[in-house]
Amino acid sequence: MSTISIATASEVIDLLRDDLAAIEREFAQQSQSPVAVITDIAQYLIAGGGKRIRPLLLLLSAKALGSTSHSRIRLGAVVEMLHTATLVHDDIIDEAETRRGRPSSNTTWGNSKCVLAGDWLYMQSFQTALEERNFRVLDLLISLTQQMVEGELLQIEKLGRLINEEEYFDLIYRKTACLFKVSMQLGAAVTHADPEVENALGEYGRNLGLAFQIIDDVLDLTASEEVLGKPVASDLREGKATLAVIHALERGTGADREAIRTVLADRSFARISHPEILEILQRHGSIDYAVDTACAYAEAARLSLADLPATDAKRALLWVPGFVTSRDR
Repeated sequence: MSTISIATASEVIDLLRDDLAAIEREFAQQSQSPVAVITDIAQYLIAGGGKRIRPLLLLLSAKALGSTSHSRIRLGAVVEMLHTATLVHDDIIDEAETRRGRPSSNTTWGNSKCVLAGDWLYMQSFQTALEERNFRVLDLLISLTQQMVEGELLQIEKLGRLINEEEYFDLIYRKTACLFKVSMQLGAAVTHADPEVENALGEYGRNLGLAFQIIDDVLDLTASEEVLGKPVASDLREGKATLAVIHALERGTGADREAIRTVLADRSFARISHPEILEILQRHGSIDYAVDTACAYAEAARLSLADLPATDAKRALLWVPGFVTSRDR
């Protein structure tokens, strides 16, 4: 690994400010439909903000390889559209009432309109990507969409059930890390980079995405609703066993395991409270275990960049893993 310095947050913002603004404009433009309700839902979702980390990764990947074409803006909007479509569908499936501190779209427009708006966003993202006339781009996006849908279906099948770490990592790869990986690979695809370079960038995205989702799952257990922007411990209430919970299940006493199983099966804290579950997790070091695992994946992401030329984009890519593992929401 070279001794290249890691960028600061302000340096990353300065590096990408104009491109990210261009992606916002592209996303808004591509979300216009003759059917007003589609545009209304899309605009509501765009206004909800978000970290925009997926387009940020695509921009940095393309920038690290010297791309200055409009493709990076167009495809940045594509990955954010895809991500937004998954959020719409997730909120419907999870019967979520809030998203990023606001009412979720399905509470405002209803499930029927929102599932169709999500479908429209999926198709619009492909329509936009088609303008690239690049088969590698379409190949990546089709495979990505299949993986994400498979991940959602697998998760539904496992709700309320105990899963092991292998199953957990398969789920979070499909649901989250795959999109991080493809965002990085798309940055390489627009520059027609060698497969080895695309693979290395994809590995960065995969490891970063795993770290991101593990931290997301920890925050769901430990953060406050005010900071998180949605109800805490939603995963347990929905019957989802995440890494810290799996760790405690494997190490806990019989009573500990029974308490966790009760919450997963009930999909509520009616019989066992959230603080009781947190006490079990803290007692077995399960929260720390999950955070340490996320940090290990974050470091693996950095190591994936070893052969990338020293540029401002690389310095920014070295910064992102720290941001992912230290955030509070």
